[in-house]
Amino acid sequence: QVQLVESGGGLVQSGDSLTLSCVVSGRPFSPYTMGWFRQTPGMERKPVAVISWNGGITYWLDSVKGRFIISRDNAKNTVYLHMNNLKPEDTARYYCETPRNAHSDFPFDYWGPGTQVTVSA
Repeated sequence: QVQLVESGGGLVQSGDSLTLSCVVSGRPFSPYTMGWFRQTPGMERKPVAVISWNGGITYWLDSVKGRFIISRDNAKNTVYLHMNNLKPEDTARYYCETPRNAHSDFPFDYWGPGTQVTVSA
């Protein structure tokens, strides 16, 4: 059974940095694309950044380009989201997601419980 567990969220001030982590268990890690998504109450979950199984990176939100960095450590079965210069509009619940199929970038079939990031002005 594939399990994803996010951590690293919290309450921070505008301009601060946070690093989110997501550990995956239940299957090999390196052949699978990983993504970070975020959601606010009443809104759809949106992709933030994706790192492909082959290392390719896509930032889906223009607002995070230059501030957020996605990375992965295949030896630790972990994907990270380094968030710098946080803004109140980054406040959301952040989810780590991954496809069911290896060497595939979509769709995202599994996700964790999420970690809350709250940025105060």
